[in-house]
Amino acid sequence: MEVFQNKIVSSDQNSNEILREFPRLFCQYKDGRVERFLGTETTPTGTDPLTGVISKDITINPNTGIGARLYLPPNATPSTKLPLLIYIHGGAFCICTPYNPGYHRHLNNIVAHANVVVFSVHYRLAPEHPLPIAYDDTWEAIQWVSKASEPWIKDHVDQDIVFFAGDSAGANLAHNMAMRGASEGFGGLKLQGMVLIHPYFGNDEKDELVEFLYPTYGGFDDVKIHAAKDPKLSGLGCGKVLVFVAEKDFLRERGRNYYEAVKKSGWNGVVEMVEAEDEGHVFHLFDPTKEKSVDLVKRFGSFMIQVEKDVRSSSSL
Repeated sequence: MEVFQNKIVSSDQNSNEILREFPRLFCQYKDGRVERFLGTETTPTGTDPLTGVISKDITINPNTGIGARLYLPPNATPSTKLPLLIYIHGGAFCICTPYNPGYHRHLNNIVAHANVVVFSVHYRLAPEHPLPIAYDDTWEAIQWVSKASEPWIKDHVDQDIVFFAGDSAGANLAHNMAMRGASEGFGGLKLQGMVLIHPYFGNDEKDELVEFLYPTYGGFDDVKIHAAKDPKLSGLGCGKVLVFVAEKDFLRERGRNYYEAVKKSGWNGVVEMVEAEDEGHVFHLFDPTKEKSVDLVKRFGSFMIQVEKDVRSSSSL
């Protein structure tokens, strides 16, 4: 066996027959192997030297591998309960994990700015685990949080102030979790707001990637992918939504369409949209130090800080 052009070459030539390849994402071979081209790097947990934020990994379901990376602000004490941000990573449902350097840096920065506890979900990836498995894994993780005896959650989280957030496919998952919770309940959690960064929803064009990753995809009327067409959108399970889009993002119009659909749905909440000029898809993950990346973190954090203030003010009346 030898390595050639970043691909494993075996003496068994049948193992190298390609079933399907999506450039820049992954290649699946007929023997079931999947070679991912992005999102394979990992970074360890510990204390972040720049922010002082502490992180650790936990396992939720040892049979499936569902887990999470937890983040705690440096000055957290059991005497003060903090908001909880449940974050869902992107990657077109098929690449990336919470353990990638980009996500790790981003969430360290969010925790430091907003003083929240973060629960970053590790769900199984397609195509080995085809959709809707990612939706079910994420829902299982959320249900686990609502009953968790994990000390960082039990000692530090205010379950009355919970946020969902995600980028790209993770934003799609976050929206679907908010919709599912609206009908099934969130356990002991009270979802107050949601932040969607460059969300990956469907449009009116054929999406070969979705069709491959999601064998039971229901077409343009499948509300998991086409959220703007959901007749139940007015029942979105929180009161505040912030949508980030980017001018040069290929998903820009899908995010804008989602924003408009929520506004027009009859939903009894407040939705805002922020657009970054001259930027592409998830630019903040690639260069967290640039001014617009810092601005995104500040706006994200400020949204949660304001919602927290509003909730605490109303509960004290």
